[in-house]
Amino acid sequence: MTIDAPHPAGHVCLSFDFDGPSLWLMRKMTGATAMSRGEFGAVAVPRILRLLERRGLPSTFFIPGHTIETYPDVCRMVVDAGCEIGLHGYAHELNSTQSADEERAALDRSIELVGDLWGRPPVGYRSPAGDLTNQTIELLVERGVQYDSSLMGHDHRPYRVRAGDEFPTDGPPRWGNETDLIELPWSWTNDDYPYLEFVAFRRMIMPGLARPDDMFDNFGGDLTWMVREVVAGVLTLVFHPQVIGRGHRLLAFERFLDAATDLGVRFDTMADVADGVARGLAFGVE
Repeated sequence: MTIDAPHPAGHVCLSFDFDGPSLWLMRKMTGATAMSRGEFGAVAVPRILRLLERRGLPSTFFIPGHTIETYPDVCRMVVDAGCEIGLHGYAHELNSTQSADEERAALDRSIELVGDLWGRPPVGYRSPAGDLTNQTIELLVERGVQYDSSLMGHDHRPYRVRAGDEFPTDGPPRWGNETDLIELPWSWTNDDYPYLEFVAFRRMIMPGLARPDDMFDNFGGDLTWMVREVVAGVLTLVFHPQVIGRGHRLLAFERFLDAATDLGVRFDTMADVADGVARGLAFGVE
């Protein structure tokens, strides 16, 4: 829905990274147990869509091309529910490990798959694992992608992405030039994965498994501060179906959504916020 004017109390963007098995493929964790964790994402998506439908809330799903090919029927459910579909790599590749040709090929393949699924060219991108590089930025600009959601340079104000930043060790940064690419910033602090997901790597453990109410208390604190201190701020929340989609977490999610609604914020797709920014609307004024 087009935003005619910024909502003074602020905007919340609910986004979901439907990684499926690609998340574990990227980590070369291809055993049956690891892959089944990705499979659970397909179980969780219908639950999430029902939750959002009951409240009439818009959302944005970032879906790797690999997931679209693996779960076409579930991805079609997301489209039929009226959700925005954004780019999230082909197989959750880490951009910093790819050559320009490799990244270009993965991006173009995913653009085609998302476009065929959504019925229109994708306008938004989130880099897998938040791994955005100068090379990625240049490719997104070349392909006319309108917005990115991979950077953390602000918490509640969209901004223009620079291309060509340099960071020498013997002096201050050399900032690149602003591009037409709009940034809708995110942060690990507003992402369900580090709070809730347990992962045992060979050399480390991501403990996860926190109480979801503690996570949502943090989310709610950022939201409450934004409503009080910022005019028309934007809060981007990141969820993963394979993480948030279990019963006790969904119940906590419902409680959070009720509390957010009571604060008077507006829920929007990321595409609609980016469109407002492109039209010159002022978001995130402190």
